[in-house]
Amino acid sequence: MDSEEEIVIAFLFKRSGKSKLKESEIYLPLSLELGWFPTKDARQFIEYAIKQKLLTKKEGLLTPSFDVEKIDIPVGFSPSKSTFNVEESKVEEDVFQKIVNRIIEKTNHTYEEIIKEIKQIQEEKKIIPEVAALLLAKEFNIDVEDSFDAVEKIIFRENVE
Repeated sequence: MDSEEEIVIAFLFKRSGKSKLKESEIYLPLSLELGWFPTKDARQFIEYAIKQKLLTKKEGLLTPSFDVEKIDIPVGFSPSKSTFNVEESKVEEDVFQKIVNRIIEKTNHTYEEIIKEIKQIQEEKKIIPEVAALLLAKEFNIDVEDSFDAVEKIIFRENVE
């Protein structure tokens, strides 16, 4: 039987139609598009999958170390929290969610509206979601200066990987 981790990976690669994906093409669908996990947990899943040799990283691209076509994905599949090995002590609000929550707090917009606007900014400007969230907050005149350092770390981590 296929592990839940293999099913998640196979699902994402089959869904994309590609044999190699950037990290962002894995964690963004897991967090923003599918809403399965917060961005931080989705990033941790990638690290876990690399350590478990389910994914291999070469020249900034990730490739499954198994044949995704041989993995059966159950109808209506949704992974459990345990798939991402998230310890309760690590479940702290990630910077993206912190910014989104602050925007929701200060505006009359719903979570879905905010995420849609962030995705639009992200696609238009070709930037990571955290920076798009900062820009949206700025549009609403919301102070998010306390998130700058965390976003900067994410940017540098993205460029190193």
